[in-house]
Amino acid sequence: MNYDAVIIGAGMSGLAAGIRMAHYGKKVCIIEKHFTSGGLNSYYRRGGYNLDVGLHAMTNYVSRGNKSLSPFVKILRQLRLKYDDFAPAEQLGSRVCFKSAALKFTNDFESFKNDVYEKFGSQKENFEKLLSHINNFNELDLNAKPLSAREVLSNYITDPLLADMILCPLSYYGSASECDMEFGQFVVMFKSIFMEGFSRPYEGVRRIINLLEKRFLECGGELRLKTGAEKIEVRCGHAAAVLLSSGEEITASKVLSTIGLVETMGICSDKFERPCEIKAGNLSFTELIMILKHGSLEAMNHRDTIIFYNDSDSFTYKKPLEIVDYRSGVICCPNNFKYEKPFADEMIRVTNMANHDIWMGLSAEEYGASKNALLLKAIDNVKKFVPLFNRDMITFHDIFTPKTVRRFTGHINGAVYGTPDKTKNGSTRIDNLFIAGTDQGFLGIIGAILSGISIANLHFLLGERQ
Repeated sequence: MNYDAVIIGAGMSGLAAGIRMAHYGKKVCIIEKHFTSGGLNSYYRRGGYNLDVGLHAMTNYVSRGNKSLSPFVKILRQLRLKYDDFAPAEQLGSRVCFKSAALKFTNDFESFKNDVYEKFGSQKENFEKLLSHINNFNELDLNAKPLSAREVLSNYITDPLLADMILCPLSYYGSASECDMEFGQFVVMFKSIFMEGFSRPYEGVRRIINLLEKRFLECGGELRLKTGAEKIEVRCGHAAAVLLSSGEEITASKVLSTIGLVETMGICSDKFERPCEIKAGNLSFTELIMILKHGSLEAMNHRDTIIFYNDSDSFTYKKPLEIVDYRSGVICCPNNFKYEKPFADEMIRVTNMANHDIWMGLSAEEYGASKNALLLKAIDNVKKFVPLFNRDMITFHDIFTPKTVRRFTGHINGAVYGTPDKTKNGSTRIDNLFIAGTDQGFLGIIGAILSGISIANLHFLLGERQ
């Protein structure tokens, strides 16, 4: 079979790229090794409950009718979708909680600014200068030189506590770099989280994946599930064919991979002659999902959408030496968005950084014991911020670990955010092989979709778009 484009991975970036190409009459095939689409942001059903993987919230919220040039509006236009196709419900409100200070934020950026000025009055002028720099920075420049966010921040924010409180949620929601993040990504996430804010479809990530998959198929695209890419046959620096797990070989004018740069180069046939110089990422996470008895959230009066917590005034974002780093994390409540009807199941999710190598080395017995220990420790951490919470409220729970991430995504080291060495323009050393998604560098749900669109436009549709 010969195609105009083969896309490896039916995550959000792959589906978005496929839709964009199909709009222009391209013959496109997306191959996905799992039985369902979604990639890093998928879903599953267990214990009678619908559970999301990855999605806490969508960033880049805009209200209905907004005609701005925001990433979300751009996605609607580029994919020819409607606002109500996503039906985003905005957050109630979130917090960044450190040992000696807390900052509140909603989808009204002015409220966040005012809280910063109230808690860090001496930094008001510095913060305004930082905002000016952020607003004048072109974070979507695909050829921009990488900069350290910490270095840029230090030029403006002189209080290290405020700097770390800003970096904490941005890091957890997309940084592949230990102890830092690339400044362009910092700007993307700052605007996405603080300036525009959080929302969530009532049905969660299912709605988004099903929407993208349906649109791709409606446009004439071909989707092959349970079909992995075993090898990319490279000849004279050109991706000549893709060998599938079924044994079939398919060809395409161009290939787009969304499975990660290191992982993609690892299945190229010339990898021994030209080894990949990009290093795999090190940052992986655990996720605890707890279903609560009906009425528990009301009894606790818990209204926070997301809490980014850190138990000291200095934030450490790196692969932990221990099995899980409980010093910081994310506590998310999917119920606490402004839905038109009550959310079906009361739920709290807890995310922490974890050591992939330790998790992978555990025996089956040790693995189960470590998950039980994680449950107990996570409950203790939730109680610090939701004091009335207790274990008796939990009716069901599930945990995924770096081992789960490795199994279902194939990401080396279970690195959810891939390599810190992003490829913004999507190019690789192979002339017709391109990268989108995690290792291209746009972050989050909206970022993943925008990544697929941007790389499709740049490398697959250049000169054809009207």
